[in-house]
Amino acid sequence: MISVFIVAASPLVRAGLENLLAAPRIEVAASASTLDELNGNLADSPVDAILIDSTGEPFQPFLDSLIASGLASDFSVVLLAEPRSLAASSAALSAGVRAVLPNDISPEQLVAALQAAASGLLVLHPTQVSAQVNSHGFASSAARSQPLDELTEALTPRESEVLQMLASGVGNKEIAAKLAISEHTVKFHVASILGKLGAASRTEAVSLAIRRGLVLL
Repeated sequence: MISVFIVAASPLVRAGLENLLAAPRIEVAASASTLDELNGNLADSPVDAILIDSTGEPFQPFLDSLIASGLASDFSVVLLAEPRSLAASSAALSAGVRAVLPNDISPEQLVAALQAAASGLLVLHPTQVSAQVNSHGFASSAARSQPLDELTEALTPRESEVLQMLASGVGNKEIAAKLAISEHTVKFHVASILGKLGAASRTEAVSLAIRRGLVLL
């Protein structure tokens, strides 16, 4: 059973998503109309995934607000967008959003995407793969075949622990709890890992670490 928090500006959309997610192994913990309202309720509603609908919102400003909120660093976020906005979704995935999916996705696909996201997986809709896979930060087959340079500075044992958790889809808050350190320290370790791997995002860092054999899957 996974617990999901829904965010949608329209009460009708929220109700529709709640009905759509009335499925085995899915529990709707609560819902909110805005990201600010969501932040105010998360402490009272621990969740496995957050489903956010951006329908009717100017996508780029909405995406900027979502990225600035830092939610994707601490939670498994699935974002629903109008199909025409999917081309601009690479920034969301680079910021840690687990999936950007068309808002006309089928109930079965949405449930599967939420379950995958809650397990720490990155989800791409079939219609996105061929056109956008490289823009989401995945290396092409040619790039994967090229040898990697040695790290200029090796990861510390603690950084290796944090990297392994990043690869498992664990957010900053949970990493801090597991390692008994502050979230500020976790962010420091993540920044150091990105710098040593030469990565621009957590997703790219994990991809590079997998290629280097630095994490176990």
